[in-house]
Amino acid sequence: MNIVADENMAALTPLFAPLGAITALPGRDITAATVDPNTTALLLRSVTKVNAALLDALPQLSFVGTATIGTDHLDLAELERRNIRWSNAPGCNAQGVGEYVLSALLCLAESSQESLRDKTIGIVGLGNTGSAVERRLNALGCKLMRCDPPRQQRGDAGEWHSLQQLIQHCDVLTLHVPLQADTFYLLDNQQLRALAANCWLINASRGEVINNRALVEIKQQRPQLRLALDVWENEPTPLPELVALADIATPHIAGYSVEGKIRGSQMLHQALLQSQQQEQPSTPSLAQLMTEAPLPTQKTPLQLTQSWLHQTCRSVYDLLAEDKLFRAALPLGFDARRKANLARREFSALGLHCADSGMAQQLSELGFTLEEKINHGI
Repeated sequence: MNIVADENMAALTPLFAPLGAITALPGRDITAATVDPNTTALLLRSVTKVNAALLDALPQLSFVGTATIGTDHLDLAELERRNIRWSNAPGCNAQGVGEYVLSALLCLAESSQESLRDKTIGIVGLGNTGSAVERRLNALGCKLMRCDPPRQQRGDAGEWHSLQQLIQHCDVLTLHVPLQADTFYLLDNQQLRALAANCWLINASRGEVINNRALVEIKQQRPQLRLALDVWENEPTPLPELVALADIATPHIAGYSVEGKIRGSQMLHQALLQSQQQEQPSTPSLAQLMTEAPLPTQKTPLQLTQSWLHQTCRSVYDLLAEDKLFRAALPLGFDARRKANLARREFSALGLHCADSGMAQQLSELGFTLEEKINHGI
């Protein structure tokens, strides 16, 4: 098997070297002009466009895997027309995205000296990542409103609201929808203008879910509107004006944790084995693939405060430091900053000493590991 892989794929050698020869390239360099025509498997992340031109250059290709939830970079109809098997990795980065959003909210709350518990937070999209956000905010006792028309139409349990209701009643909106025809510019100029003047808007889904040019104009008119943006139109060249106006700006790394990236690679390994339709070795566990040690344990205070939680989250992954590095790296360093996040850990890597059982339960629901359960985040 001849495998071409995005160089940012985790655990490439231990997982895939037994299956064939691996060529690792920057994701944006995997094109019809660069790949070996004898390639039989592509292992990708979100930046490689798999379209007819690329597929025409790969007559031996039998499998395409993306270690991401989203598939908007894959021409699925063309893959299926050519009978090429494909797989994505739903849920692999949900924990990382949930932690990114919680960290961003804590940063905004602390900088404005407000309490998250006083905010009504609207979650748009309750798939894997939106549900991960919901679990963490529920653990903090936040007031939530949920919007997910497909789940509502299926009759899934829980209270559901329309996007218009969230826009009308929420102090915070966080977006977790796939990019498809009905979510392109989900927040267009009209929807953005309907937001409360001091709304907090977080986007960790896809840049095209928001009309970025309209958002620039509205933010210029309403400086009290607060923005935490991880995704952008026209990546890797976001609008400089929008980056400058955002309160928190990062290079599409909300789900870029060590653990999440390994989970994505594991899922593709399993899918590739299945595509071979023959007996193959089992996929190694996360513990077997982790090379990083857990973070040093910490003691909790007697009471769980927002300020302490904010600092604890920053001790695992400093979102504000990443914001500064990202701004300094532009206009050409978008992909370099993404790659530099390879060592980011999830909250589960941090063990906490906690004597209070109620607080321990809260911290566990937020994703942290209690001292007796420290085990690389599994």
